[in-house]
Amino acid sequence: MPKVVCPWDLITDFVVDAFAGYGVPREEAEMCADVLLESDKRGIESHGCNRFKPVYLDRIKAGIQQPTTNFEIIKETETTAVVDGHNGMGQVIGTRAMRMAIEKAKKYGMGMVVVRNSCHYGIAGYYTSMATENGCIGMTGTNARPSVAPTLGTEGMFGTNPFTLGVPSDEAFDFNFDCATSITQNGKIEYYARIGEPVHPGTIVDIDGSPVEGDAGVALKKIRAGTAALTTLGGIGEALGGYKGYGFAMFVEFLSSVLQDGENLKELDGKDENGNIRPYHLGHFFIAIDTNHFLGEELCRKKTGDIIRKVRTARKAPGENRIYVAGEKEYDIWKSREKSGVPINESVQGEINAVRDELRLNYLFPWEDGYKGYSSDRKIKAHIERDI
Repeated sequence: MPKVVCPWDLITDFVVDAFAGYGVPREEAEMCADVLLESDKRGIESHGCNRFKPVYLDRIKAGIQQPTTNFEIIKETETTAVVDGHNGMGQVIGTRAMRMAIEKAKKYGMGMVVVRNSCHYGIAGYYTSMATENGCIGMTGTNARPSVAPTLGTEGMFGTNPFTLGVPSDEAFDFNFDCATSITQNGKIEYYARIGEPVHPGTIVDIDGSPVEGDAGVALKKIRAGTAALTTLGGIGEALGGYKGYGFAMFVEFLSSVLQDGENLKELDGKDENGNIRPYHLGHFFIAIDTNHFLGEELCRKKTGDIIRKVRTARKAPGENRIYVAGEKEYDIWKSREKSGVPINESVQGEINAVRDELRLNYLFPWEDGYKGYSSDRKIKAHIERDI
């Protein structure tokens, strides 16, 4: 599918201003844009601009996500906190929660914050990067709308439930392992549907237990209808270790709900008893461990780097000339895109241009002479004749 490359300053200003136009306070809109675009910077296109309108703006418009975030601390100790996000912006909730965990870790060695009643918080690796940049080992996870089947089951019971880990390194990048506990996630299937890529074999199981293959758009509809489900890491059945992904997914579900009395499993389907849409009420957890409370950040970074460098010396498979560790490919992609911008496919271009036109028609971008409002007004105006 044809792509254009949109400069980082333009897309950043636009995303911030669009969030602000939908009622998100500007400081919080900047947080949301930072998390969203970090995904594209790392090459995780399933969670960046690809989800800007359908996951965030459309949910605000539908009234199932609040543009202003009420970050309520329900209980707090020196090392822990329980937060209610009141269905606000997940990126704002996630950023503030991880900041709390890091602050507690810096003072007491470890910090853990759990959240209930939140919304999609973007790429989990953003929050572990916050920890590693501050000399902490970081962990985070979130439950999600039910779309993944338990091993030996065919019904979506829990979400893709990422379990994400970060460790400070003396390499140019920190170790940052960010992945779902399912083989793939809804965002990837959505992305495949947009670009016309078929479903990868073994990633989706039909209600009758057979693999789902072929058209990603059709597969996505089956998942939404409850007649198919994503599979856990290891795939269908137990032969290739599907029970391992299942166990990790359950652990993330526990930490995302049992400590904060949060909703879980099919309660997260975004529907009320009458089938009407409602907030998703997601739960998250954030853990920070300060390396300076052990033998120090410098030692931790060097030891982590040493291990990474040793792993790279392993014998390589035929035809391969490089072994990567978690966080390395994302770093390489960011360096390759740093001076150019974010590649946006034709489908997402259409969505972004529709948002631009909606905001303009609704006078959220009033371009009268002398107007001193949103930062991207004149940049967007200059691109009216040339779609983003």
